[in-house]
Amino acid sequence: MKRKLKRISLWLLALIFTVFIIGLLIPQSYVMPVEGASRGDYNQESFWYYPWGKSVTHKGVDIFAREGKNVLSATHGMVVFNGIMGRGGKVLLVLGPKWRLHYYAHLKESKVSTFDFVKKGTTIGTVGSSGNAAGKSPHLHYTILTMIPYPWNADSKHQPHMKMWYINPTPLLNGS
Repeated sequence: MKRKLKRISLWLLALIFTVFIIGLLIPQSYVMPVEGASRGDYNQESFWYYPWGKSVTHKGVDIFAREGKNVLSATHGMVVFNGIMGRGGKVLLVLGPKWRLHYYAHLKESKVSTFDFVKKGTTIGTVGSSGNAAGKSPHLHYTILTMIPYPWNADSKHQPHMKMWYINPTPLLNGS
């Protein structure tokens, strides 16, 4: 029993150290998360758009593409979640530089596993219409969440207490 606890403790310590290293040392740079997509494939004004159905405010960008098109990791990081989340359907969460979580939703399929390390540009899944995108045009919903709040981002009339936890991906996508 002690040996098993020691092994688990070492594994957790290694995981915490890895997360720390990812947050501090990996340089932040981006690629477009849908293979072959361009500025014309997403609405420049859709981040923090209100009203937006059950979620009230749109907290990301929808990049439209044909179903099955490759979804690429927008940055280097580690997959911290691979599964199903309510409205997002099949989703992936990648922990990237600056301790930011990159949320990829409405996937048709995932091509990575939890705790996989991914390089920027690595295929991690395919575009789909899972979750509340069922019956709509296939697209990738891409959101960047931060674990360090930015209170100056709370400049919205709609859900300002939430906006400080989100980074607008549009300028990053435009620059990729």
